[in-house]
Amino acid sequence: MHNIALFVEDFAHQQVIGAIIKKLAAENVSKLNLQWRSAVRGYGRVVNEFARFMQELESLNELAPDLIVVATDANCKGFRHRSKEFRFENSCAPIVQAIPDPHIERWLLLDGAAFKSVFGKGCASPDLKCDRSRYKHLLTTAIRETGIIPSLGGIEFAEDIVSHMDIKRAAQQDESFARFADNIQSIFREWKLTGPQIL
Repeated sequence: MHNIALFVEDFAHQQVIGAIIKKLAAENVSKLNLQWRSAVRGYGRVVNEFARFMQELESLNELAPDLIVVATDANCKGFRHRSKEFRFENSCAPIVQAIPDPHIERWLLLDGAAFKSVFGKGCASPDLKCDRSRYKHLLTTAIRETGIIPSLGGIEFAEDIVSHMDIKRAAQQDESFARFADNIQSIFREWKLTGPQIL
């Protein structure tokens, strides 16, 4: 059993990031325990909870998870700017950052074939513009055009969309998605090579 501690902005990030991790783990890792340490109240809460958690691990490293995942939207500030808050030297566990650029909803529109598998109709390839609500609107609109009215803006379908997603194809459409997927896959492959842990 591999334990992953996750710090995400909100429900949307929890749904999408959780679905991607489970999909990527299916090929390499038999059992995962996702520990959601923060999944509400946005970016500020993620920064504070992550910092507090890392300070606690310094003195209690025997309780360290096997992996730490931090997810927050780039919000048009770019990966480098956003990632500064989540760098931690000498961490007792690897840290993977998921920083959708600009927003997490864009990731659900990257693979039109996956979208079609879920809704019966594909979606247009998303552009790349800085607009706070643009991709929430595009996701909702794309789903409505299939005849379905989403109750949570479309995020409630995240796991279905991701389960049909071709990770390589999606990664070709979005650098931030590719970075996250590559980093997670690398760690999962390492876990597969090292085999089950003996406690």
